[in-house]
Amino acid sequence: MAEIEPPRDYEELIRLVHERFENMSKSYQKISVYLTQNPNDVAVLSVSAIAERCGIHASSFVRFAQSLGYEGFKELQGLFQKRLSTAAPGFEARVRALEAELGARTDRSELGFLRDLVVRDMASLQDLLAQVSAEDMARAVDLLEKSDTIYLIGQLRSAPVVDLLRYVLTMLGKRCVLLDPSGGLATYMARTMTKSDLLLAVSFRFYATEVVNVVEQVAEKGVPIVAISDSTLSPLAKSASVLFAVPEHEYTFSRSLAAPMCLAQALTVALASRLQDSSNDPRIPTVTGQ
Repeated sequence: MAEIEPPRDYEELIRLVHERFENMSKSYQKISVYLTQNPNDVAVLSVSAIAERCGIHASSFVRFAQSLGYEGFKELQGLFQKRLSTAAPGFEARVRALEAELGARTDRSELGFLRDLVVRDMASLQDLLAQVSAEDMARAVDLLEKSDTIYLIGQLRSAPVVDLLRYVLTMLGKRCVLLDPSGGLATYMARTMTKSDLLLAVSFRFYATEVVNVVEQVAEKGVPIVAISDSTLSPLAKSASVLFAVPEHEYTFSRSLAAPMCLAQALTVALASRLQDSSNDPRIPTVTGQ
């Protein structure tokens, strides 16, 4: 007999997972991240297949479900199956559809690798469009527009995203500061931020320690934060005013930045549209313009 009342629907389940996440074991945290990032796959795959993809024994999934009040994993999985009846196709389903449309890859040539990456990027971009809400986009652009200074931080694989943001925001005439890790000054530079500023942080698994520390430090000061990460269970999530969770479906050498780059560009294009609505502001300058 279950000791606690289990969540009755998918939304309630996800809320409970978020509430308990910080106190979970490492294996339960890994399971939680997989469930939140791949809900459609959880609905249709066997527990053995899910466990193999997650790299954790299937019995751990059963115990995880029981810790939430369910008799077993099948009962928990039923919430994901009910959700799937009204959900958009999952990432793997999109990949299969694109491969069917474009023709399955049968070679391991250099061009074949390019084609495979393009197919997965297309699926990732479709996922992005389905998951990002209009409310989050509008709220994030509001914060970008109203901020006195936009501070940017992203290290390791996230660095190209904040480099792009710095370039475009500078071209828009927005004052921005890149919290560069060189010299070990990023943490100290972040201390100069005020509540009228904004921190835009980008970080994916494995999360750069300094980025996480800066986000937590800034949040304590009440500075608004827009975060781009890979999960609603990311260490950036609890501090973010607006969180864009862009799931990464495979932790491989070829992990792509197509979706987060597209999201970053969309935010700056939306901001540019607002800035250009003002007749008092000059035309947005371009480096290559004559």
